[in-house]
Amino acid sequence: MQEVSTVTPEIKIYTLSTCVYCKRFKKFLKTNGFDFKYVDVDTLTGSEREDVLQEVMMLNPGISFPTAVINGKVIVGFNETEVMRALGL
Repeated sequence: MQEVSTVTPEIKIYTLSTCVYCKRFKKFLKTNGFDFKYVDVDTLTGSEREDVLQEVMMLNPGISFPTAVINGKVIVGFNETEVMRALGL
């Protein structure tokens, strides 16, 4: 008998509230039943926004959105095939 892994992927997405690709990324995850954390960077202010932008810059020096981290793998933009691969689908 083989065991099937039921590990839930750790997913965090840095997004903009007005970004079409960010919305598609979040919708894809919701539709497929994945729990995730996200930050709409453009809705933050002051030092909180600066701190989050520094996080994004460390992951994606071009500071473009969406920027996601799935199980430690950084994905820039929304490419469904790449996201599925990172999720093990």
